[in-house]
Amino acid sequence: MKFVDEARIRVKAGNGGNGCVSFRREKYIPFGGPDGGDGGRGGSIWLQADEGLNTLIDFRHQRVFKAQRGQDGMGSQMYGKGGEDMTVRVPVGTVVTHVDTDEVIGDLTSHGQRLLVAQGGKGGLGNMHFKSSVNRAPRQSTPGTEGDERELKLELKLLADVGLLGFPNAGKSTFIRAVSAATPRVADYPFTTLHPGLGVVRVDTDRSFVIADIPGLIEGAASGAGLGIRFLRHVARTSLLLHVVDMAPIDGSDPVQQVRAIEAELESYDPALLERPRWLVLNKGDLLHADERQVRAREIVDALGWSRPWFVISAAAREGTRDLCLQAQRFFDARREAEREAARARDDVRMPNGAPAQEPQS
Repeated sequence: MKFVDEARIRVKAGNGGNGCVSFRREKYIPFGGPDGGDGGRGGSIWLQADEGLNTLIDFRHQRVFKAQRGQDGMGSQMYGKGGEDMTVRVPVGTVVTHVDTDEVIGDLTSHGQRLLVAQGGKGGLGNMHFKSSVNRAPRQSTPGTEGDERELKLELKLLADVGLLGFPNAGKSTFIRAVSAATPRVADYPFTTLHPGLGVVRVDTDRSFVIADIPGLIEGAASGAGLGIRFLRHVARTSLLLHVVDMAPIDGSDPVQQVRAIEAELESYDPALLERPRWLVLNKGDLLHADERQVRAREIVDALGWSRPWFVISAAAREGTRDLCLQAQRFFDARREAEREAARARDDVRMPNGAPAQEPQS
């Protein structure tokens, strides 16, 4: 299936039904009075996150969504039927933006989460609401209000724990094949990966994390060069970045310059990404002799002034990949434990009724 991570749609909520002008006319009941009912409300439009979807391709075929109009009011004080709401399913991780104002309306990050994107119109009032002691036979009513209509931009940002960074042919797809059950395409030419993919890395029975493989970046990616900014968004949600580098490129390029180029693109796209935990992964170590491998790795690390964790692996030979995954799992375990400790600390300073805790009296 073709991967689509951006789409535009137009949503139109239903208009409210009109109020009714009617008078009660029954035998033996003179001066029956006004009995026009109210119009029904218009249907609203909701977006709902569905983990069964992983692409926005359906919105290439249907771009306009209209909810049902409310029914007009009727005599005998009968209210019009409300229009049915419309629910549109989208993938988990979809960000919804109002095109005209550039306002982010919502971010659907969990299965079943719902977001109201177009409110249905209110029903109009029937003439029974306008009767008074001086207006026994009102002939006025109000029309239903119009439902919201707006154009929305949908962006899919993958939900993953780990994001892979690197130039084309750095070995990112080979790495994700080596550590997970995902099978991205691998070939000996650049830009083999044309769309992002997810893989689950399971290090134990109940310990795992999700890794995202995004297409290779080049200089100018944040400005749209290559596959560009379209896929930089997919690393925005990750907690840990693995910067994969070919430590022995056959074209003679400098790995240090490649790392600097990617860092510049991250800073241009979102400076906060540079502050995120990022580990250096020197790949294709099997192309060098064992003694030369460590010397070369140390040269790259020293030239970068790298103070964060770094690893030498061979994704193709699956050397060092297991240790890297174990270290990543320990990283996430430590984060979750820290979050639990913070939650317990917050609970400890509050009494069950929510009031601040006090020191016990001696």
